[in-house]
Amino acid sequence: MDNGSGSYRRFRDNGDESGLIEIIRDYKDGLILYLSSIVGDIHIAEDLTEDTFVLLGTKKPKDKGKSSFKTWLYTIGRNIAIDYLRKKIRRKEVPLEEAADVGNEEYDLEKTYIREEQKITIHQALRKLKPEYRQILWLEYFEQLSMKDASKIMKKSVHATEVLASRARQALRAQLEREGFDNERL
Repeated sequence: MDNGSGSYRRFRDNGDESGLIEIIRDYKDGLILYLSSIVGDIHIAEDLTEDTFVLLGTKKPKDKGKSSFKTWLYTIGRNIAIDYLRKKIRRKEVPLEEAADVGNEEYDLEKTYIREEQKITIHQALRKLKPEYRQILWLEYFEQLSMKDASKIMKKSVHATEVLASRARQALRAQLEREGFDNERL
């Protein structure tokens, strides 16, 4: 797999729509979840993800190849989300709290229930953190991006991103402890 860049090049240069379809299929879910960590609403994140792919399909921006395709795509999505938040601040809308999107897991019902409760607690604690902290934790743990790629998306130096990640982990740990989260791996 070429990590999306070949598919995008086929679409952009040759008009091969299957390339864009492959990109949407491969990156849609992850991008929705990442953007949800920025805007705090899964439905808005779905719309912003759609806007990101519409931008790719209509304006066909050029990937300069300075980072991986995924990093480049997530940066575009992040910029669209930031633009949305700026407009939202001007309109002074009140954000809606959404329940965590929790999927089914594993085999044992009791273990699954406990694991799901822990996920909900973690997602709720994440929502209480500063947006910058949510973003870096999401990129690091859920998207499994390197600090270098995360720093490009967040438009910070690698060192600043590492410091931010450390502070975000400390803030999450403190928030989870305040909520009574009992996990020896904290």
